[in-house]
Amino acid sequence: MDLLSPGTGLIVWQLIIFVGLFFLLKAFAWKPILASLKEREESIQNALDSAEKAKIEMASLKSDNEKLLKEAREERDRMLKDAKDAANRLHDEAQVAARKNADRIIEDAKAVIHTEKQAALRDVKAQVAMFSLAISEKLIKKNLSEDKQQKELVDTFIKDLKLN
Repeated sequence: MDLLSPGTGLIVWQLIIFVGLFFLLKAFAWKPILASLKEREESIQNALDSAEKAKIEMASLKSDNEKLLKEAREERDRMLKDAKDAANRLHDEAQVAARKNADRIIEDAKAVIHTEKQAALRDVKAQVAMFSLAISEKLIKKNLSEDKQQKELVDTFIKDLKLN
C-alpha cells in the first residue's frame, strides 16, 4: 500500500518546491505575464475603441454622403428647372418675335394693297377722265343745233346719273 500513498517527506519536499517555485514565478514571471495580459487587454480595448470610432465615423460619412447626394439631387433639379424655364422663355420670345414679324408682314402687305388700290383708283379716274373727254369730244363734234336732240341728250345724262 505504500505505492498508493505518498510519504510525508515527499509531500514536504513537494510543498517546499511548490512554494519556492511560486515565489520564483511571482518574482520573475508573474509581473511580465500580468503586464502582457494587461497590454493585451489594452490593445483589445483600443481595437474596440477604434472600431467604435470607425463605426461612428462611417455613420458620419454615410450621413455626409447622403447629405451631399441630396444636395446634388437638389442642384440637378434646380438646374433642370432653370433649363426648362430658359427653354420656355426662349420659346415665348420666339413666338412673340414670330408674331411681330407676321404682324409687320401683314402691315406691309396692307400698305402694298392700299398703294395698289390707290394706283388702280388713279388709273380708273384717268380712264374715266379720258372717256369723258372722248365723249365730250364726240358730242362737240356732233352738231347739236336742234333743241330736241339737246333735250334727249340731257335726259339721257340724267337717267345715267340716277342709275349710278
